[in-house]
Formats: sequence, structure tokens, C-alpha cells
Amino acid sequence: MNFNLADTVRRVGFRKWYERQLLSSHAHMVLAFLSVIALVASMEAFRTSQGELQQANVMYVLVSAVIGAWALRRYLFLLMRAEHTANQASCPDCGDYGRFEVVRQRVGVQEMDVCCRKCSRIWLICAGQ
Repeated sequence: MNFNLADTVRRVGFRKWYERQLLSSHAHMVLAFLSVIALVASMEAFRTSQGELQQANVMYVLVSAVIGAWALRRYLFLLMRAEHTANQASCPDCGDYGRFEVVRQRVGVQEMDVCCRKCSRIWLICAGQ
């Protein structure tokens, strides 16, 4: 997924971006949990099956494990990026949270200069990769 923080914040605002990141990360957590359930069920089915069914159940175990690992990794990545960015969203002068406008986007990196709507202070926000 191509992620451009400055464009998204300009379009929907920081608070909406943050909310969407949290919802997306928690959806991946649910997928990881469901993958664990599928993994346990596949292992149980493997124990009681024979022949070609055992081979199919091995494939189900592997697929469940891969999907679960990917979903867990994606969950942690999205959550940590959202939290890292949110920790920088308070104005250093007035303390107003999440109420800023993007002044300038830095090319090639996930950094942007933002301006507080309340006191007009400019500071840098960089998203975690």
C-alpha cells in the first residue's frame, strides 16, 4: 500500500487519518485471531485424518500460519505508525492536539511541516516507517 501522510491529512484531516489507521490495524488483529483459530482447527483435523486428507490439512496449517503472521505484523506496523505520528500531533506552544494544516511535504520521506490552527506555530511531523 502506498502511504502518503501529507496528502491524506490534507484530504481528510489528521483525526480522521488516525481513526482510520486504528480501525485498519484492529481489523488486522481480528484477522490474526481468526487465523489462530483456523490454525488450531487445522491441527486438530490433521491429528484425526489419514492419507491425502493429512496432506490437505498440512496445507491448511501452513496457510493459516502464514496469514496469521502477516496479519499480526501488519497490525503492529499500522498501530505503531499511528501512535508514533499521534505523539507528534500536539502543538509545542499551545498544546492543541490534531488541529493543524500541512504547510509543506518533504519529498522522498514521510515528513511534513505543519502549522497550528490556533497559534500559527510551525513544526515537523515525521511518520514512522
